[in-house]
Amino acid sequence: MNGDNTVSRYRRTISLLFVAVLVLTMAACFNARSVDASPQAHPRVTVAAGDIRLDGQRWWPTGFNAYQLSTDWSVNWGCGAMVDLDAYFAALPAHSLTRFNLFQALAVNRFTGALDFGPMDRVFAAAEAHDQLVVPVLAPQDGACENDQFKDRQWYVDGWKRYTVGAERARMSFQDWMSTAVARWKDSPSLAAWELVGEPETSACTDAACHWWTRSCPADAAIVLRNFFDVAGAELREVDASTPITAGFTGGGQCGTAGDDYQFVSASPYVDIVQYHDYGADGVPLPGDQWNGLARRIDQAEAVGKPLLVAEIGESAGSCGSLDTRAKSIGTKIAGQKAAGTAGALLWAFVPDPRPGECTMDIGPDDPLHVVIEAEGEWG
Repeated sequence: MNGDNTVSRYRRTISLLFVAVLVLTMAACFNARSVDASPQAHPRVTVAAGDIRLDGQRWWPTGFNAYQLSTDWSVNWGCGAMVDLDAYFAALPAHSLTRFNLFQALAVNRFTGALDFGPMDRVFAAAEAHDQLVVPVLAPQDGACENDQFKDRQWYVDGWKRYTVGAERARMSFQDWMSTAVARWKDSPSLAAWELVGEPETSACTDAACHWWTRSCPADAAIVLRNFFDVAGAELREVDASTPITAGFTGGGQCGTAGDDYQFVSASPYVDIVQYHDYGADGVPLPGDQWNGLARRIDQAEAVGKPLLVAEIGESAGSCGSLDTRAKSIGTKIAGQKAAGTAGALLWAFVPDPRPGECTMDIGPDDPLHVVIEAEGEWG
């Protein structure tokens, strides 16, 4: 009888210990899942008082457009030449900013047809290794390096939720690609901002090829574009609540952002940084007219309390002019724009294989413009 009681007590003790261990194990698993599901780290890049800030300090970024960084011919169809990523980021001045293509088409393996994020992962990894910052552009307005199809008004109404890029080079709508890309790279310490579409405009096509000289601009163009930023931007923020969103406006009077429409669309709560793209006015800091010029855009950005990044500055050189002359011209331009109130400057465009015998906007690894961006960039 006493022996039986001892055995019973022993069994009850073992059972209680087993339950306790099970509870502790479940609690540990729960805590581990809680850590995995924790909110993303505070972003390095923020916007405050009309300025861009990096790690809490005022930042006036300079750098390059290097659209082809995700090109890997062993995986995707590419967009321009392949770049030695470590060499590129290592050669940049500290705290530089690079804008590059993160198009869905570049995430499709051209041999298997499956999604392959490897080339894009390597861009972020290289940027992180060299403590550099990037702005990924999720889609092009003109379809270049994607499907060569211009995104018309209807695409901004609802096509971005329904249409795929093309059977061969896409697996999802832009809406799904945006969510996929943002979820994958939102925690990268090199991520400066998201850009939904490069140079968006809401023109209506009147022919199959959508030639620029035949497009029309509907009366509701600005409303459609503003609604796109409001809706798509809100969806992006559901995935990434912290990283700034930049609107990749050309800024020169395009359909949807002409005149006062630029300010109306820029006022979207899901636009944190606005843009202007500067071509065709070599050496002139504030190009354009009183309606759509850079001076007007700076005033409009200030009115809505948002920094204006001159995200593309392009000038030709090579057979049509020396690299040194171009560097001096662009240096004059950047200095004047900074004094006028812009928030940064990115040059078009870095390439690993510049063509010195042709008249191009190519900026190679040894171009004197590297010295210009180092001199003009500010942090702290």
